[in-house]
Amino acid sequence: MAASAGLGRRIYQTLGSLRTGISLLIIVGVVSAAGTIVLQRPATSSADMERKYSPETLRVLDATGLTDVYHAWWFVALLGLVALSIIFASLERWPNIWRYFARPYRKPEPHFRAVHPTRFQVPITNAEGGISAAERAMRKLGLNPQRVREGGEVSLFAEKNRFALLAVYVVHASLLLIFLGGILDGVWGYRGYVSLVPGTPAINQVELFDKSIKTLPFSVRCDEAGQENYTGQFAGMPKRWWSKMTVIEDGREVLHKDIEVNDPLVYRGVRFFQSGFGASDKPSNFLIAYGAIATPDNVRSLDIPESGRAEFDGNKVRVLKFLPDAYRQDNGEVFQRSKDLRTPAVQLEITSAGGETGTVWLLYGEPVRVAAVPYAMQLADLRMHNETGLQVSYEPGQWAVWAGCVLMGIGMIISFYMVHMRFWAVAVNDGKGGLTLWVGAAANKKNREAFEQKFRDLKQEITSELAGTPVSAPELAASAAQK
Repeated sequence: MAASAGLGRRIYQTLGSLRTGISLLIIVGVVSAAGTIVLQRPATSSADMERKYSPETLRVLDATGLTDVYHAWWFVALLGLVALSIIFASLERWPNIWRYFARPYRKPEPHFRAVHPTRFQVPITNAEGGISAAERAMRKLGLNPQRVREGGEVSLFAEKNRFALLAVYVVHASLLLIFLGGILDGVWGYRGYVSLVPGTPAINQVELFDKSIKTLPFSVRCDEAGQENYTGQFAGMPKRWWSKMTVIEDGREVLHKDIEVNDPLVYRGVRFFQSGFGASDKPSNFLIAYGAIATPDNVRSLDIPESGRAEFDGNKVRVLKFLPDAYRQDNGEVFQRSKDLRTPAVQLEITSAGGETGTVWLLYGEPVRVAAVPYAMQLADLRMHNETGLQVSYEPGQWAVWAGCVLMGIGMIISFYMVHMRFWAVAVNDGKGGLTLWVGAAANKKNREAFEQKFRDLKQEITSELAGTPVSAPELAASAAQK
């Protein structure tokens, strides 16, 4: 039992040491910096990741979590370790700081006065007159002096910004909030990407960066999407992307919002960021050129709408299949080469006016004779649906991170600009049968210039008060009574 207690105490002291805390903070900083150097998923597409890194390197980066640093289990554990170090360090130093805060040193004892570095002395004729002059001077400088009566002696004590003693704990609390937010995001948060085609049914599933599927407790639908371009010198360059979004929950439309870059849709903590816009892989309509074989110069056009059905000259056409990048083998069969829109092809089912039915593959710019009808046909053009790209994220710890940042700013302001100052004044014998007013001051090491200026101002005010204010009879009587 004693050995376990000793081990626990050593762990407590090690984690609570300043060296350990600083070392852990440096490690967190280095790892966070690595997260800005290594491309992160899902902000970077898989294609860009594969272009940037070799397959072996990418496999190692994914396995170690370096492609999603802030959600890696070891990063969450590191944040937890830093938080423990801050808590232990705060607990270790709290008794001394609270004692210093709750019971300030009010009366300057002789041993204190003898070695105190920041002090000055002014000759006075009586104790009460000197104390009263110091009291008035302190009040002029915005201090609130208190008379301390002890052992038949009266002294003054004043201080400013005592709460600055607790500034370090405000900073510690801010760090704990930031780390708490990071831990919450790492454990329960997620990020993914979804592409929506305007006018298509609502979706409630998001593909995360690790290829897993996250089902949302609601559905989203894109009603419209578009791109606004610059004019003039930068004509044609994208100025902004926008999407009209609708949130559907329990079969009801509960929210409508127009989103664009830096103005996301947020619902139940899930954020949808506008991150891309372009043509989808879903065609909206096809333009087919056809002409009679006997008179090939007489070319007409057939527009097949999104429904995939159309009629021309009593013949019926139905779209069976679409390939964005196709090639035709020597035997006439058509296959897909890639998913990029390069050489599109469409397979049509054609029913002639006489009831004869046949299928044909039309590749872009390649005329084909169709057996079911006396025409040559080719795919002349097509239009694709617009597609809006949305980054989806759920970050339950963001409120803690933002609160921690605000609290850290407050703590820094208190720590660096609000100096804890203490002032004492007491009448003492000068060793020659007379009296002198001993005035001392102390402050922490931050912003010493402000403290030193305050001390100089106090010295000037006290000197002025002693030089210009006569001592009244009651004050002389009070001084005699004290003696």
